[in-house]
Amino acid sequence: MADAALRLTALAEELLGEKLPVRIRAWDGSESGPPGAPVLVIRNRRALRRLLWKPGELGLARAWVAGELDIEGDLYEALDLMASLIWDRGPDTADRVHPVRDPKVRAFAKGLLQLAGPLPPPPPPPEEVRRRTGTLHTKRRDKQAISHHYDVGNDFYELVLGPSMVYSCAYWENGGTLEDAQRDKLDLVCRKLALKEGDRLLDVGCGWGSMAIHAAREYGARVTGVTLSVEQAAFARKRIAQEGLTDRIEIRVQDYRDVRDGPYDAISSIGMAEHVGSVRFREYADDLYALLKPGGRLLNHQIARRPEKDESAYHVDDFIDAYVFPDGELAPVGRTVATLEEAGFEARDVEALREHYALTLRRWVANLEEHWDRAVRMTSPGRARVWRLYMAASALSFEHNKIGVNQILAVRPAEGGTVGLPLRARDWTASATG
Repeated sequence: MADAALRLTALAEELLGEKLPVRIRAWDGSESGPPGAPVLVIRNRRALRRLLWKPGELGLARAWVAGELDIEGDLYEALDLMASLIWDRGPDTADRVHPVRDPKVRAFAKGLLQLAGPLPPPPPPPEEVRRRTGTLHTKRRDKQAISHHYDVGNDFYELVLGPSMVYSCAYWENGGTLEDAQRDKLDLVCRKLALKEGDRLLDVGCGWGSMAIHAAREYGARVTGVTLSVEQAAFARKRIAQEGLTDRIEIRVQDYRDVRDGPYDAISSIGMAEHVGSVRFREYADDLYALLKPGGRLLNHQIARRPEKDESAYHVDDFIDAYVFPDGELAPVGRTVATLEEAGFEARDVEALREHYALTLRRWVANLEEHWDRAVRMTSPGRARVWRLYMAASALSFEHNKIGVNQILAVRPAEGGTVGLPLRARDWTASATG
């Protein structure tokens, strides 16, 4: 009798103490759960063995990446329903659900074992980051982490990001296309930095060169871009040559800690600081401060998390750490501002763009889904599945205020405290007074 879905539903509802809001379809063809709801498809019993050996997010992630778990129906709706069921059940959920001594947990595990069989778990999917060596956030380890994320093929990123090749939150000022919104974001950064002809700009974490090209072409800046990704640098240099801007832009494969040719008039750091890590963030702030001339501006565009009641309890999301951004860390925006000011900067403006990132991510997911077969051919089925889940779940996190993103404009004050900014903080095009 095909009844795996019914048995799984009963086990899950007994463990969680409420009805499942999603439908389950099991490998034996059985189904259970509310009609019309998104369907969690369990294609193979290997998914259960992964959960038994790695309970929680990592086990689920491995099954998803391997294609043993899937969702039919609206992906966003399904993730929302499952998040409210598992991850958003209150601060004591982990204490109630996970301990081995809990008889409900033991009964759940026993039931899974009966369905899964006694075989050991399969190995992790090949897309999972391999065992990392060395101290956290050393130059060598950071380079390995960046390579895992970015050196997966420029064609794949072009498919997802679109022609702008900007891998950070767009700025949806006037609606329009993704490319319009990304151009508006780059222009907003340039205006906040008050770039003008001949200014030296350091673009930390320059990606595929979009910020460097915009600053040089539209504002006449002389730009140095640094990245740890060899593939990004090659792509950026090709674009720069096609734009005829090789005399204005230099792209280096270089760690920001090794840049020593300041002072610069301005520094942009867009979506890079998330890779720095809490143990290195003050060093990052000190280095950028030293590279700026007095009166120079820093624009730090960075994802932020909500503060924890106990900050020592913060840990990196297992799925993100294993498959997307190895060693990446998020900090509350207040902590970021405080660290910049401890390094000597004066924070002059903080603009929250949380909803803008949700819109951006939904566009990226749509791009990936529209070109799914090509994405799979360019990378692997597992890699494409990683990106679809990561971007859709991140969009929901931004929408529900689990995480945010902020542009922090900071200045290195000149002697006497002058900074040369307009009196009206948001009037970026006005000249300084006094």
